[in-house]
Amino acid sequence: MRPALLMPVLLLTLACSSKLERAKAEDLIRKDYPVVVPVTVPEKASAEKGSPEHLRLTALKENLDKSGWFDSAVQADSGRETFTFRLKPDAPKSIKAAPKGFSMPAAEAVFVRAVRMEPTREGARVTYEIRLDKPTAQFPIFQALHPNAKIGQTKQRHATFERRRGGWELTGTDEDFRKAE
Repeated sequence: MRPALLMPVLLLTLACSSKLERAKAEDLIRKDYPVVVPVTVPEKASAEKGSPEHLRLTALKENLDKSGWFDSAVQADSGRETFTFRLKPDAPKSIKAAPKGFSMPAAEAVFVRAVRMEPTREGARVTYEIRLDKPTAQFPIFQALHPNAKIGQTKQRHATFERRRGGWELTGTDEDFRKAE
């Protein structure tokens, strides 16, 4: 082989065999953050009195009544109560219609760091942390539904990477939330 062709082939071979670096993985993941953590308010939900679900719905009703953005009603039937929530016309525009209810931003989740990197047959799998941050006025409603949620709390997520066209590409994450529109 001619020496002029040997160098590009050698460089390409080295580039294809290199491992994913932590800084590169973090840069690629960080592009998808921060994400909005929403709270979903059902239009209608029922639960048996005294059940954990009933306690969550009662706390949700109390918090929504304090906000002034929803009309709420409770209808008793035997051992069950049915909660109904209707959005008021003067409610903030950040509250959007969702399937079977309403969705509103409660906080943001921000990227923290990559925790672990594992090579796979196809590329690499990275475990990373996100942190609950920047609560909105609706965060108490979110906490009524998720009592263990606290600002500053971290959770782990996973990302997959594949080697394509001589570089690393983020091919997916298990993040449930999406960037704000």
